[in-house]
Amino acid sequence: MFRIISIFLFWIKKWKIEHELIPKLGFEKFVLIGAPHTSNWDIVYFLGAIRKMKLKPNFLIKKFWMRFPFSLMFKPLGGVPIDRLPKTESKGLSMVSNMVDLFAHSEKLIIAISPEGTRSKNEHWKKGFYHTALQAKIPILLGYLDYENKVAGISKAIIPSGDFTKDMMEINLFYSQYQGKNPLQFAQCQSD
Repeated sequence: MFRIISIFLFWIKKWKIEHELIPKLGFEKFVLIGAPHTSNWDIVYFLGAIRKMKLKPNFLIKKFWMRFPFSLMFKPLGGVPIDRLPKTESKGLSMVSNMVDLFAHSEKLIIAISPEGTRSKNEHWKKGFYHTALQAKIPILLGYLDYENKVAGISKAIIPSGDFTKDMMEINLFYSQYQGKNPLQFAQCQSD
């Protein structure tokens, strides 16, 4: 139901799909970044855009939230339950390990992530998306919402080189051309 509502709102608010890279590239598995993330509306419009592109991405959610009754909402939306490793492991390592394993055991899989992790200004993006793609040997596709022009799309693929600083410079350059709903809340990732 939420998917239908998001497509309807995408259409009624006169948003358009500007770039649709995926059919041209033919990737079956990838990490899909959604940015800039500066508003609660981003998920609605981004979901509307990717559904109009006929994509069915998944997102990671703690296993707890995939139990009844929450599963009635999160499963149809594409929630994938993730178990954390024991507390002796770092959070980042456990999530990356889980995602790499998930990609290794899937023929087709899209995981959508907002690496900013918050709608507030955050120069320290979560880096799990990058390490997952690098270790799983899959691309990172860059999806965007541009509120200024009411366009959305996916128009660039990054194959992680292992040089995080270099690759993030390319990602930052890409996102510098798009404006979030609250532009002052979007910060490009610092490569420290």
